[in-house]
Amino acid sequence: MNFEYSKKSIELQQKLTTFIEQHIVPVEEDYIAFHADKNNMWLRFPEIEILKQKAKEAGLWNLFLPKEYGALSPGLSNLEYAPLAEIMGKKIWISEIFNCAAPDTGNMEVLARYGNDVQKEQWLTPLMNGEIRSAFLMTEPDVASSDATNIQTSIELDGDEYVINGRKWWSSGAMDPHCKLAIVMGKTDVTKSRHQQQSMILVPMDTPGLEIIRPLSVFGFYDSPEGHAEIQLTNVRVPIQNLILGEGRGFEIAQGRLGPGRIHHCMRLVGMAQYALEVMSQRTLERETFGKKFYEYSSIRHEIATSQCEIEQARLLTLSAADKMDKLGNKEAKDIIAMIKIVAPNMALNVIDRAMQILGGKGVGPDTYLPHYFAIARMLRLADGPDEVHMYQLGKSCIKKYGNN
Repeated sequence: MNFEYSKKSIELQQKLTTFIEQHIVPVEEDYIAFHADKNNMWLRFPEIEILKQKAKEAGLWNLFLPKEYGALSPGLSNLEYAPLAEIMGKKIWISEIFNCAAPDTGNMEVLARYGNDVQKEQWLTPLMNGEIRSAFLMTEPDVASSDATNIQTSIELDGDEYVINGRKWWSSGAMDPHCKLAIVMGKTDVTKSRHQQQSMILVPMDTPGLEIIRPLSVFGFYDSPEGHAEIQLTNVRVPIQNLILGEGRGFEIAQGRLGPGRIHHCMRLVGMAQYALEVMSQRTLERETFGKKFYEYSSIRHEIATSQCEIEQARLLTLSAADKMDKLGNKEAKDIIAMIKIVAPNMALNVIDRAMQILGGKGVGPDTYLPHYFAIARMLRLADGPDEVHMYQLGKSCIKKYGNN
């Protein structure tokens, strides 16, 4: 691949960086203070909608949707969008301002690629306009959901409606007061082959029988206002028209949904790690022990140098994956997509841990993003498939490719 960014991508990177400095940095402390106040749990920061409108006016809107989606897309490839995701990752909460936040991005891709005209008009349009938010309900508490064929939620046809029963958890985005839609994965026919039992269906969040049991925290972080919810679905009835693509197509949709999303996650992780590198580098200029500045210690220089190497390795690997997706498609890029999903979260954990060590007490307290980013990076070793699943599949592919040589 050509490791130089396109002119369009470079211009957008500069534009995005300028927007962040001019419009987001001035309200950043207010945002942090707002969500640090427990009275504001599950409330939205008032300035968010104003910032979203400014982002629209600046042409920094829906940047994530690849150009293969035609008129819906701003015309970027995965490779061109990747560095923009990295920039957003340095302040992880800002992705929504540009309508580039998960799980909405994945849900919008599902609707854009697989939804019919009615579904697009009802749900994709308001999502792309930033008028509503959404959740993705796949993971379940009673089974190992890393194997999607295990899921137990039932989607049964009853006349002109589907009836849904099951329990989901780690349903990210479901706590947001603007969350109006859930895409639910369940089984429509258990007699079919393993990968044709699952289907996906659109469920409005206010449908009778959909009950939020509790919010879930990640190492104490509730990620308000989006949050992560445990949800009970009891005799939830939706029209037959809410089924996406058709019965038995859920596994196919899930695979199509996860490819680009992993690029986004991994580049945001690179952004988090880059933030950690910059914070620890700055700290070495500010602190001294035993008569020496931190930066004078070779051990600290080694930690920073190692971090820079690991970040650049993960960055280039992820860019290579994005390039391969653009040129050959998700299926042909599956091995390198697995690689980045293994490498990026572990890299970020290592770099953030070094930063916390160099910052000392400040590194584990509320005055930097480091603790929150550590929690996110650790969670992302599980989200969108745990390391073990990716290693299993990647190892199988490598053996098939090289074993007979």
